[in-house]
Amino acid sequence: MIRIEASNSPEMEWIQTTLRLMAAEARELRPGGEAVTTRLADILVIQAIRSWIAQDPAAQTGWLGALRDKQIGRAISLIHRDPGRAWTVASLADEVAMSRSAFAARFTELVGEPVMHYVARWRMHVALTWLKDDDAPLGDLAGRLGYQSEAAFSRAFRRFIGVSPGAARRNGDAKDRVPAALQIS
Repeated sequence: MIRIEASNSPEMEWIQTTLRLMAAEARELRPGGEAVTTRLADILVIQAIRSWIAQDPAAQTGWLGALRDKQIGRAISLIHRDPGRAWTVASLADEVAMSRSAFAARFTELVGEPVMHYVARWRMHVALTWLKDDDAPLGDLAGRLGYQSEAAFSRAFRRFIGVSPGAARRNGDAKDRVPAALQIS
């Protein structure tokens, strides 16, 4: 749940306008109304999250707070968009036009962990989702996450999650049992 203070919020006008438009679309049942309502709901959620990030002290730290930094935020977006890429500290620093050492220091300061640990943790987060939702062989998942072999992926997965990828998949509730050390907060 994200709470936005209506009385103090400059966003209140757009929230009310968006909600009125959504209600009108729901009442009138016009062609494309469901698509319009869905898109407006998406926009409403995004704007609420933006407002929360700007106002809540809890959103100022960790990877979420680091998103506000132009270069580190871009690096996090790149990692999230393409977790299987062969990321290195140097390649990420190049992508955001920083020196390797300055990038590594700022990433650790803002996110609270070294960049390559974050990359590995994000990959395991993605792996848990894919294990739950995707029937692809483990070797395929490993390759999509940038691992050269199923064995290397399995070792990394066990190190972060505490069980093998096969056991996590068989349990079926793998994503629901995300260890605290793996949670992206």
